[in-house]
Amino acid sequence: MSRQQVEPASSSYRLQLQGITKQYPGCLANDKIDLAIQAGEIHALLGENGAGKSTLMKMIYGVTKPDAGKIIWQGTPVTIKDPSMARRMGIGMVFQHFSLFETLTVTENIALALGDEAGDLKQLATRISIVSKQYGMELHPNRHIHSLSVGERQRVEIVRCLVQNIKLLILDEPTSVLTPQEVESLFVTLRQLAKDGCSILFISHKLKEVQALCHSATILRAGKVTGDCIPAEVGTTRMAQLMVGDDTPISTDYPKSSGTLPFLIVKDLSLVSEDPFAATLKNINFEVRSGEILGIAGVAGNGQEELLAALSGEHLVARAEQVCFADTAVGLLDPRARRELGLGFVPEERLGRGAVPEMSLKENTLLTGYLQGLVNNGFINQLKTSQFADQIIKDYKVKTPGNQAAAQSLSGGNLQKFIIGREILQNPKLLVAAHPTWGVDIGAATAIHRALIALRDQGAAILVVSEDIDELFLISDRLCAICDGELSPTKATTATSIEEVGRWMTGVFDQPPVASEHALQTSAI
Repeated sequence: MSRQQVEPASSSYRLQLQGITKQYPGCLANDKIDLAIQAGEIHALLGENGAGKSTLMKMIYGVTKPDAGKIIWQGTPVTIKDPSMARRMGIGMVFQHFSLFETLTVTENIALALGDEAGDLKQLATRISIVSKQYGMELHPNRHIHSLSVGERQRVEIVRCLVQNIKLLILDEPTSVLTPQEVESLFVTLRQLAKDGCSILFISHKLKEVQALCHSATILRAGKVTGDCIPAEVGTTRMAQLMVGDDTPISTDYPKSSGTLPFLIVKDLSLVSEDPFAATLKNINFEVRSGEILGIAGVAGNGQEELLAALSGEHLVARAEQVCFADTAVGLLDPRARRELGLGFVPEERLGRGAVPEMSLKENTLLTGYLQGLVNNGFINQLKTSQFADQIIKDYKVKTPGNQAAAQSLSGGNLQKFIIGREILQNPKLLVAAHPTWGVDIGAATAIHRALIALRDQGAAILVVSEDIDELFLISDRLCAICDGELSPTKATTATSIEEVGRWMTGVFDQPPVASEHALQTSAI
């Protein structure tokens, strides 16, 4: 029987959703959703951004309530009033964005999350040690969060759920910040949990991981169930088509390019941040050639933000020649001056840095497009600005009522397409893009990848910083990784492997990084 059909309530299922509907003003988020998860099952929930996944999870976890339909827990219809009730029932959720306090210990963070359920801190610390060891996620209860890696911080979030005798664990994009080795370790834990009878609801855009881990999958599109499948049998291509529709192109292999002359040259760049929790850059050397994409992998917090700030001009470096655009030293130039020399920049944070939330798309066009003849003698050319905003919306298929829509009204994928389109349509000589498809569905990711490849083929130098190794292997011509402020060697994508890049991400470099070829030639003259 297809799970799109209503199944009778049964105690053999851990969780059943029948006809779940949620309406928001102007948006039917969930339209008669049916879903069933058995005890010990790892079940994937797939769909584009805006498909209704988050709304559904919030109803299961008690954050919001359905307008219609039934939630059946172990054979009994229930009304989940709030997250506290969900936790008492045995439902735990690990959100995509961690909510941990840097200056508190592991035990103190978990106690805060549990509230009155935490009990004595010493007893809680003992339970944390026992449970974390039991599932291969060993944690020291007294360590402070700021001393933990991103993977260890995720362990804290998962162990927080496990100390509650969890029966259903909801994971929202759990591998987005992990190295390949950490992903495999997480999967070992999840398989053990399932073997012990815990049900797992796994939300991810990484279809290869879904195929490797999940027993079954339900696919949502536009708030409705469009299908369900066994991932190991149908493959990633079919799952992607169920998510976006058969007529939407999905990412494929792109031809690699060797590029021409170096455009971005970074030489002996060291930078100490004033932030005590930030990474220190240590003797960074690399180059990006015109007509190529260089990908930098790495787990968040290892120096990516500091490097990006040094490249954009937000942080000035010690000597001008440490950052060069072709033959021009730019290390002491501000962001505007660097843009005038051909820089395009896509920041990690969409709202707040890439776009001002309350401003319209037309107004946001001016943030970086002012050099395209949109401003003359201090006056805004309203017609040209509107035309430029409309061109971005049209060329990049941004779903919006028009250029007067506020940036914050767009979905994450559509806002990302707008920001990337705004930069690419200015024909930059160098595009620096941070996490270009982070949290973006496969349809929007494909559109962004194609745009980056097209810009590369026009001769631009492109630097992509991403935590998604699959993405980097797909679009990059050369690859390296950053760990604790140090950069690995750079290799052609075809000459390395996911395993090797994963080792680089943990700081295991096969050889020490060297200065760029261009820099070495220059120093020899």
